[in-house]
Amino acid sequence: MDPNHYRFRGVWRLAAPPAAVYTALEDLPGYPLWWPEIRAVRRFGPDTGEAVVRALLPYRLVIALTAVRRDPAAGVLEVAMRGDLVGWSRWTIEADGAGTRVRFEEDARPGRALLRRLAPVLHPVFRANHAVMMRRGRRGLVAHLAARPAAPRPGPG
Repeated sequence: MDPNHYRFRGVWRLAAPPAAVYTALEDLPGYPLWWPEIRAVRRFGPDTGEAVVRALLPYRLVIALTAVRRDPAAGVLEVAMRGDLVGWSRWTIEADGAGTRVRFEEDARPGRALLRRLAPVLHPVFRANHAVMMRRGRRGLVAHLAARPAAPRPGPG
């Protein structure tokens, strides 16, 4: 096992329509409003930006992001990552009964030398830190979606 290689997978089931979930996850500059660990997002262009992330551990990651796939019909959002993390991250959003199933996948390696040196000892701690971040992200997204006004329903003709 390579302690510098991280593969994260997770599924969130949300009581919101897929289009609303897709819209929230596509709005990267809006993440700091609902995800406490996403401290800041700067957009450089329509498909590029940077996120500053800090969870429980006393360090922050600065990650350059480039959109690789943005496909509302397929429910897929994917970015390439550079900087303190190198790799890719993907959301897949699909209908699940009356709600939505969101699959998160990430394949990354530390880009920062210090994180690579610490990985053999702290790999389990880094994974636990990520798990906490994802739990808080889900909780924040649920609250964010619940606070958004519902789309008006068509009335009788």
